[in-house]
Amino acid sequence: MGPSLASRLLFHSQPIPLLNHVAPDLSNELHDFVALALRAYVSPWWSKITRYDKDFLPHLNLIITHVIRALDTRIQLLDLPDLVFHDAPTIIVQHYRDYRNAAAKVQTAYATGGAASLPALFAHLQPHMAISHDGVLDREYYRQIVDHILKSSLPPEDYEPESERIIVREVIVKVLIDDVLPKITQPWFINRSILDLIGNIDEPSYIPVPPLEPTSSASHSFIIIILSFLQSFSGMCLALIQAYKQAISTIKLVQQSPSRTPQPPTNPTVSSVPERIARAPSMASAPSADSSFSSAKSVLLHLDNTPASHPSKQATQHNYADQPLTLLSELVSAKDRFTSSSILSFLTMTTSSMTPFVDKLLPHMLYNFLSPSFILNVTRTAKRTLFPNGYPGPQPPIPSVEEQAEWRAKLVAWRGTGGLALFTPLLLGPDPSATLGAALDPLSDPHCNLRLAVFLLDRILVGLFPELAGFPM
Repeated sequence: MGPSLASRLLFHSQPIPLLNHVAPDLSNELHDFVALALRAYVSPWWSKITRYDKDFLPHLNLIITHVIRALDTRIQLLDLPDLVFHDAPTIIVQHYRDYRNAAAKVQTAYATGGAASLPALFAHLQPHMAISHDGVLDREYYRQIVDHILKSSLPPEDYEPESERIIVREVIVKVLIDDVLPKITQPWFINRSILDLIGNIDEPSYIPVPPLEPTSSASHSFIIIILSFLQSFSGMCLALIQAYKQAISTIKLVQQSPSRTPQPPTNPTVSSVPERIARAPSMASAPSADSSFSSAKSVLLHLDNTPASHPSKQATQHNYADQPLTLLSELVSAKDRFTSSSILSFLTMTTSSMTPFVDKLLPHMLYNFLSPSFILNVTRTAKRTLFPNGYPGPQPPIPSVEEQAEWRAKLVAWRGTGGLALFTPLLLGPDPSATLGAALDPLSDPHCNLRLAVFLLDRILVGLFPELAGFPM
């Protein structure tokens, strides 16, 4: 088998080097993805300038490789469970509360007599310096961030050439602002993603059994009933035994799992990060959209720098289940129904009584989900989707209004499967469709979703590059 595209295009048919902390298969896929992207988006216009320079693409790949390695090292330092189970749910909960608060003020005196739209009211509740009042992203904001990332990730000799740095920076900013953020904030994209996560709702959850023909023998019918009962009982016992074994195995794995405490960086090109990154407070206290900034060290989020009163306790008990349950309560508006509120209160008390175990269980489940095989499959899927024949494929068409309405109707009609189907009526109330519809409403406006995406992206960037939030280098 001959050399791969990445080997021929980026390494002059030499062996492909491995990336830090990355499996060989994933490293090859990443290099192949970069090679396809450079061949599709850089080689066409660079070949018109000169056809004899064969070192430009390898040098761009070297810059991208430096960035990937630096990001990989910083990801090893990122407190991922705290981000997933605390900060992200907190931001989403604040988004839901501010959206519902803004929706309640529409057509009232608070909305200047009904003249202010819902996105305008929401923008006043969640201002951000990167977004104008009419929902336009500030390119300079992300240029400064990307420039800081390149400065923190690249060696000085690769960062100094301004032309190469600007090319890489503008490509990233263009893809982020013009392609990624406008698409992922569309309500239909969010609905479609949720449908993909919960599976095909149209599939029946059970296979109906045809009714038995009546027989004249009462003893025969009695025997059939007894045998059916024994079969159901034995199946239930086998399921309980399997669930018990799985639970015991999971508990042992969780108790024996190593600590996920981030280790100090080993890459000299990556600056050290502070030991403790304070969490962001309410999104209502975010910086004003009219604020200006002059460097990449501008504050992305207001951070609470108050020292913890019990640092040792905080280090051992994170209470990871608290914010996800708060998010679930906000999604289904549990405070409006006694049964839902009681169920969530019971779940909160149960998880609080098992906080040490839950604080190990949830990170264990998270890291098992984000396994190397999962990341490898995501990379391969992205490569096949973006470059189906080795070159960029056509842009997928925007779904029609009918398709978007159908996806939302499927989500509203969702009731779960198995044991969850018995639990959802208690949680969703007497009208589950109305409850699910109300849960989707805060994600139905692209301008409001854009602010949610920006705040989540800021939190990820602050986790990877704490110096962006004003911490010393």
